[in-house]
Amino acid sequence: MAQAQPYDVIRGLEGGVELRHYPAHTLISIDVRGDFDSAGNLGFGPLVQYISGLNSARQKIAMTSPVVQAPHDSQEHTVSFVLPEGSTPEDAPIPSDARVKVAQQPARDVAALRFSGLWKQARVMEKTQHLLDVLRRQGVTTSGDVFYGRFDPPGVPPFLRHNEALVPVAKLQGE
Repeated sequence: MAQAQPYDVIRGLEGGVELRHYPAHTLISIDVRGDFDSAGNLGFGPLVQYISGLNSARQKIAMTSPVVQAPHDSQEHTVSFVLPEGSTPEDAPIPSDARVKVAQQPARDVAALRFSGLWKQARVMEKTQHLLDVLRRQGVTTSGDVFYGRFDPPGVPPFLRHNEALVPVAKLQGE
């Protein structure tokens, strides 16, 4: 089982939404063209090749979860892996595939909604709307675009899968 990206829960909100703090972390990412449902699969291969040793050091790197998908529009997405805790862009091997980029993600606060089921755009958008509705009712201001985390391989039964809709939020007063 892949190591999960660490975070601290700031507090829970209604409807299963959590406010979390994620420390700074290093991502490997690739931009892909494809619809929402297929983007994760399109990006997965080159990222797996990188952690499997297709990099300047021929170094194998542990798989972590989640696989992150950030849509830019209906056909453009960035798919990312979080490198293991303690990794930095400076010590990450240079990707052999020029499409794969290594970058630092600064620490940030994020609202998250966990859900199970198949990775289908209609279901994901329903959960996204629920997340945004809760934040609006609670007076929490978003500070970026919604992105998504997928935690399980395709062989896991849909009812056991762990998916998340996430959105950066403004720093909360007094927290």
